[in-house]
Amino acid sequence: MTRSTRTFADAATTGIVTLDGVEFSSPNRRSLLLGLAAVGAFLVTDIGLIAYASSGGDLTRQRFLDGFRNVFGVHPGFRKNHAKGVSLVGYFTSNGNATTLSRAAVFAPGQTPVLGRFSLAGGNPSVADTPGAARGLGLVFGLPGTDQWRTAMLNLPVFLDNSPQGFYDRLLAAKVDDATGKPDPKAMADFLQQHPETEAAMALIKKTSPTTGFADSTFSGLHTFHAVGRGGERTPIRWSLVPHQSAIAAQTGSPNGLFDAVIRQLKNGPLHWMLRLTVGEPDDPIDPTLPWPSGRRTVDAGILTVTEARTDAAGNARDVNFDPLVLPDGLEPSNDPLLSARSAVYAGSYRERTTEPQSTPPVRVEDVNP
Repeated sequence: MTRSTRTFADAATTGIVTLDGVEFSSPNRRSLLLGLAAVGAFLVTDIGLIAYASSGGDLTRQRFLDGFRNVFGVHPGFRKNHAKGVSLVGYFTSNGNATTLSRAAVFAPGQTPVLGRFSLAGGNPSVADTPGAARGLGLVFGLPGTDQWRTAMLNLPVFLDNSPQGFYDRLLAAKVDDATGKPDPKAMADFLQQHPETEAAMALIKKTSPTTGFADSTFSGLHTFHAVGRGGERTPIRWSLVPHQSAIAAQTGSPNGLFDAVIRQLKNGPLHWMLRLTVGEPDDPIDPTLPWPSGRRTVDAGILTVTEARTDAAGNARDVNFDPLVLPDGLEPSNDPLLSARSAVYAGSYRERTTEPQSTPPVRVEDVNP
C-alpha cells in the first residue's frame, strides 16, 4: 500500500486504483475495466430485486415498508431501518487463511477497498443514542462492477427472529405508545407467547452487556452462509468482526454520543477489526436465533481497517444498499428465509428513499472536534 494521486481513470492503464489516497493493485484488469464503466452507478444500484411474499402471500415487501412507517413515522430520504448513521471509508487486508474454505477473491492475500456505515437500529434518524441500542455495521467489499461482497452486521450474539413473519410481528409489537413512551406491554407479551424463539434470543442477548461504543463492538453477520472452495466443496460459516481497540466513552447527555465518540476516535487514527469465520458442522442450526457451539473452529481471515468517518452524503455509503445476498463467487446463502426477505425489503427501502427529498443527516462529522 502506497500513497498516490492516481485516480480511477488512471487504473484503466496502470492496473492500480486509488481510493481516498490509498493504492490497491487490481488482480483482474477486465474486472477493473468493468468497474470503471459502472462507477457512476456503484452507490445507487438497487441490487435487491428478489420479490418476497410469505407462504400466505400477504406479507409483501410493501407491507414491511408500511410497517416501518407506522412504527417510526415518515422520514423522507432516510433508510426505513438503521436510519441514523455515519459513512465510513477503509480497506480489508486478507492474510490468505480463508482460502482453505473459499475461492472468493476477497480472501486471497492482499487488500480490498471497503465502504461502510455505522448505524443504530430503528427508523427514526433523530433518536438519541443510548448504550443499549443495537448497533449496526454495513460493509461493501470491492470496486464497482467487480465480484462484490456486501454484509449488514449487528453487535448482537444472535438475531431476534427466525422468520420474516416473526420480524414483522415484533416490529409492530415494539411500537412505542405516545402516551407512555414505551411499547404496549400486552402487545409484547402476546408476541412473545407466539414467538418463543424470540423470547429465548432476548434472554441470551440480555446476558451480554453492551460495550462502550462502536469501536469496541464485535459485529456479527448472524446468518449462516456457505463458503465454496475451488473444488466446489461447501462449508457452513458465520462471520464476525472482532475489535482490536477499546472505545472512548460517549459524552453524557449528548444525543449523538456514540457517534461523536467514534468520529473523534477516527479523527485521531484508524480503527481495526479481525474478520473471523466460524466453521460450522452439518448439523449446526441455520436458525439465526440459535448460537453455534462455542467450540467450533474459527479462521482469522484478515484485518478490516476503517480510516475515516464521513457525514452521510451523495457519493459515499449513504446510498449503498447493504443487500446480504450480494455475494462474491465463493460465498453462497443458506436457506435461511430471512435472507431473501431482507434483500427484498432493503431494495424497496432503497428505491423509496432515493426518490425522496434528501434531508439533513443528524450526525455530522464536521461538527465533531478531534
